[in-house]
Amino acid sequence: MSAFARTDTSILGRWWWTVDRWSMAAIALLIGAGMVLTLAASPPVADRLGYESFHFVRRQFAYLPVAVLVLFAISLMSPRGVRRFAIAGFAVALAMLAATFLVGTEIKGARRWISPVGLSIQPSEFIKPTFAVVAACLFSMRGERLRSAGRHGCIALYALVAGMLLMQPDVGMTVVVSAVWFTQFFLAGLPLFWVALFVVGGLAAGVSAYFTLPHVASRVDRFIDPGSGDSYQVTRAMEAFVNGGAFGRGPGEGTVKAVLPDAHTDFVFAVAGEEFGLVVCLLVAGLFAFVVLRGFSRVIQENSLFVMLATTGLLVQFGLQALINMGSTLRLIPTKGMTLPFISYGGSSLVAVALGIGMVLALTRRRVGQEAP
Repeated sequence: MSAFARTDTSILGRWWWTVDRWSMAAIALLIGAGMVLTLAASPPVADRLGYESFHFVRRQFAYLPVAVLVLFAISLMSPRGVRRFAIAGFAVALAMLAATFLVGTEIKGARRWISPVGLSIQPSEFIKPTFAVVAACLFSMRGERLRSAGRHGCIALYALVAGMLLMQPDVGMTVVVSAVWFTQFFLAGLPLFWVALFVVGGLAAGVSAYFTLPHVASRVDRFIDPGSGDSYQVTRAMEAFVNGGAFGRGPGEGTVKAVLPDAHTDFVFAVAGEEFGLVVCLLVAGLFAFVVLRGFSRVIQENSLFVMLATTGLLVQFGLQALINMGSTLRLIPTKGMTLPFISYGGSSLVAVALGIGMVLALTRRRVGQEAP
């Protein structure tokens, strides 16, 4: 029995009867899976690095209430509130992204993190969802002059964001942001000539990255020919899936987490495959697909161009990030250090994904008059 009557006009009452509760259930299951896999994968990594066994578990569980609160608070907003919040959030995230070049912490040759008041923050994680909504604002401007100005402004903002990400360098994040931005531009009415031009430009950028960025060339070469370089993590991950079989070796019985440096982050899906098996991995993949497809089924009925573009961008981003992580682990694409949403260890990623999904839930609510876009 529901805690809220249909006649309840309070903020929580209206929220409960307008939010997509099926999507919320799928997200709750993903968060639960993330908690279980953090407990399974993190202790061996902490031991290897000389930390106390539950060091990463405690840190991730400390971020979890923050992420849930962010998701819930954002989902209460109206589309107008989401728009204003995203613009302000994008400005802050862009300033933090610029700060990485001045006071950023260099890890594995890249400056992607800043550490204010002892917290390690990756600003690019927050650029992704906020820029998707800002781009939707600009692409959905009405009137010929405003629409033209919005498109030109959005192109300039995209060039700024992509350029800053490449300077870190973070090619994977640039690819995700570019794919989301291009999808939104296409849905906003990008002429076919420009579609072809952007596709050719994207291919040219990929080829250029291969020849100018050694780490990109190395990853592509190792994907094509595993014997051409160090493919240790991918090889161990594939062995983990073979060892897990259909139903897994059982919780805590896996061995790959003891030898994989990134078992708790980029390769957490391999831990799931070994300990819980193919069936659970398919269920996890199915939950990601359900959230994305359910969101599309809700937004397809939307009349507001802004809501349609913003929700589509956020859902494409969420699904693409999951596909990249799982595809890298399964050696379907070149390896890329990208977290599995709600499951991999990482405070910035967890809170940023919660922010994005909170905006999706807010934008796909069945709205009444006072919540019009």
